[in-house]
Amino acid sequence: MGNLTGKKVFITGAEQGIGRATAEQLIQAGCDIYLHYHSGEEGPKALVELAHSLGQRAAYGYADLIETADAERCVRAGAEFLGGIDILINNVGGIVGRKWLGDIDRQFWQTVLDVNMTTMLNVTQSALPFLKAATDGASVVNLASLAGRAGGHSGSLVYSSCKGAVLTWTRSLAAELGEHGVRVNAVAPGLILGTRFHDRHTTQASAEETVRAIPLGRAGTPQDVARVIAFLAAEYDGFVSGATIDINGGIYRM
Repeated sequence: MGNLTGKKVFITGAEQGIGRATAEQLIQAGCDIYLHYHSGEEGPKALVELAHSLGQRAAYGYADLIETADAERCVRAGAEFLGGIDILINNVGGIVGRKWLGDIDRQFWQTVLDVNMTTMLNVTQSALPFLKAATDGASVVNLASLAGRAGGHSGSLVYSSCKGAVLTWTRSLAAELGEHGVRVNAVAPGLILGTRFHDRHTTQASAEETVRAIPLGRAGTPQDVARVIAFLAAEYDGFVSGATIDINGGIYRM
């Protein structure tokens, strides 16, 4: 695994949950970091303070990543602050709401697609020149989901389809960017409690039922995911590319 000290990280959705835990993990590993957020500055402020306490550079900025120009502005601000981008973490995504097939309208379909895929397109496209310019190779890590592997719970049809697309996006992008020394991988978390996603969209009864089926006998935490992302991020000079690592306690084994 490569040394992360001094590496330049751009991460989306760093205000809470997996994004915040991942940013903290990368800061602790010695990275300089630019934190994108969309709702709430409390998390990014705390992360910047942590980085400064360790003698590292950190800053944060707001953007609506669905808007191409806003995404470009935010990525450019991050690259200018950091002096480039070695590692890109595409963390933004969400279910938006649970809707069954008969209730899905065009607006809902487009919103979920935008939140999970358009954001990733806009950010990755904007970061591409900086990733290509990384002197020791670059690393991209995309947030997928167990829902993209197994289909998700009822009512998550559009979200699950988008997360399945993230898996294919990751494989295709790895093939496309390999010649530039850019590695592209994904993680597919299962039930990760302590995130806005599950606080809003998973009932306690549903979580308890899921945990009973998990071989390790517990739900995951944002830190469980952050450790794996940090490993993949450090593979900026490695041979792992086009892979997806499942983080689900053994409930899905394919």
